[in-house]
Order: sequence, then structure tokens, then C-alpha cells
Amino acid sequence: MNFKPINDRVVVKPAPAEEKTKGGIIIPDTAKEKPQRGEVVAVGPGKDGNEMTVKTGDIVLYGKYAGQELSYEGEDFLIMREDDILVVLG
Repeated sequence: MNFKPINDRVVVKPAPAEEKTKGGIIIPDTAKEKPQRGEVVAVGPGKDGNEMTVKTGDIVLYGKYAGQELSYEGEDFLIMREDDILVVLG
């Protein structure tokens, strides 16, 4: 990727929405929830001397309405502040 976020911003590639329930029922597009999980693909340098706690490659959980959507070269991404990230998994 050729992203370079500024300040405390992070670029996240959301995980794909679930296509089926655990029981095998296919979920229509209109009923799918926005994913709240994704992979960090770019991290800014931090703000006011504070270093970033997330790094490229981290799998994160974020708020349902967090971030600004961005489409780049046919892929969807979210740009959000590091504060919008709730948990780093693994």
C-alpha cells in the first residue's frame, strides 16, 4: 500500500461481512452488519510526541461507526484515529 496517514490516524482494511450464519442461513446484503474488525495497513507517526500503540499488521476491533470510508484501487478502507480502536487482538 502507498498510504502515509498523518498524526494519530490509522488506515484499516475491514474484514469481509459475514455471508452466512453459523447455522448456514445466507444473509442478504440489506441485513449484513458492518464489520467491526480489520487489519491495520498503515499507521501515522503519532501526535504531540505520543507514539502509536498499534502497528501495521495488527488485527483490531473498532466502534461500529468509527472512521471515514475510503475506496482506493478497488479496495475499501477506513481511516480513523487511534482512539477509535477499542482492542488489538492476538
